[in-house]
Amino acid sequence: MAMPGPLQGYRIIELAGIGPGPFAAMMLADMGAEVIRVERAQAVRGPAPDQPYFDTMQRGRRNVALDLKHPDGVATVLDLVERADALIEGFRPGVVERLGLGPEVCLARNPKLVFGRMTGWGQTGPMANAAGHDINYISLGGALAHFARAGERPVPPMNMVGDFGGGGMFLAFGVVCALLEAQRSGQGQVVDAAMVDGTATLMSMFWAFKAVGMHDENRPGTNLLDTGAHFYDVYRTADDRFISLGSIEPQFYAELLQRIGLADDPELSRQMDRANWPHLKERMAEIVAGRTRAEWCELLEGTDVCFAPVLTMSEAAAHPHNVARNSFVEIAGVTQPAPAPRFSRTPGQVACPPAHPGQHTRAVLADWGLGSERIESLFASGAAAGD
Repeated sequence: MAMPGPLQGYRIIELAGIGPGPFAAMMLADMGAEVIRVERAQAVRGPAPDQPYFDTMQRGRRNVALDLKHPDGVATVLDLVERADALIEGFRPGVVERLGLGPEVCLARNPKLVFGRMTGWGQTGPMANAAGHDINYISLGGALAHFARAGERPVPPMNMVGDFGGGGMFLAFGVVCALLEAQRSGQGQVVDAAMVDGTATLMSMFWAFKAVGMHDENRPGTNLLDTGAHFYDVYRTADDRFISLGSIEPQFYAELLQRIGLADDPELSRQMDRANWPHLKERMAEIVAGRTRAEWCELLEGTDVCFAPVLTMSEAAAHPHNVARNSFVEIAGVTQPAPAPRFSRTPGQVACPPAHPGQHTRAVLADWGLGSERIESLFASGAAAGD
């Protein structure tokens, strides 16, 4: 099932997991890699329904169901490993080793294999074997403490920072880096992608700001980019919706004041008077509350004020800018984000809707070189399941 895209020709095995692993696999598949998702045989609940699986992060790849606690199931994965460029997994440290599918075993079968590992805490360290979720990883990585307004408790940014920003994207990046290196060296390697590491890396700019006194880590909600400034925040409109302002640069701030008719206001003209920021935030809130979101869009959208309405997912999909860029696509009746980033010559695309567990077991095993007798024996033994 080769698809156009910059990763066309690469074959990747995804051992089924949740969250950041599937997100990384989606990114790789969107860019043209042939990714097969190896699901637990126990997840098969009869013939695949006609409608696609609900999880859009499983789009673009076929699904194989194997029993990884059955010797023949493990042997089948290792046969696939011989034909793969990379494998990604998201279990706790030691789990795939106990299954007989650890890096040493897989690299012995395919020395050029890239073995991507996704965990919260990493493969080593005193926390490595502890359970956790995004909220915990971004806490320990030094990010969550800074998602807070002044005097209030931190607010988790859903699971965007740990699972996807610091997790899945770093895994995908690491796998592609290792694939590039393997082309030169002929050798594979293990990629240890940890959400706590990725989260810390995402905070790099704020470590720099802290070092030069531009960000006070002990006073969240009072700094330039954490809602401390009146010109970089979210405000409620007259119709109980929200807009965002990001008028940091002096010329952009000047345009904001000019467009709202306050270019000569003595208080607002002192943009970087931090002592006055709390008061100016109150003033700005009153100003914004005087008009509806649509009125603010008419006045400010598309200007150099650095403005945007705060949109829901459905509103974002319908916004003219996103429509013009085809930022969202409809796959099997489900609206979802389009593959990103864009490429001028080898664009990515969604190969197929999300597959049900085991929907392509026979087809994939045949395409990857297993004979028909072997495939039927796997089904007969219970090592394989599905269609």
